[in-house]
Amino acid sequence: MSRDPVCGMDVNEKKAAAKSEYKGKTYYFCAQGCKAAFDKEPEKYLGTKPGDLHEHGQKH
Repeated sequence: MSRDPVCGMDVNEKKAAAKSEYKGKTYYFCAQGCKAAFDKEPEKYLGTKPGDLHEHGQKH
């Protein structure tokens, strides 16, 4: 099971309505609307914003 990063629902990877790849990782979604929202602003849903990470990829 994966968690839809937009709405937080648990999603079965084999039955997901949609999926996207971002920075080498696959994200699964319960609906096309969640995928569209993620594709538009992925960092918003991943809990990181530009500038939140140091150059070595560590959070402040």
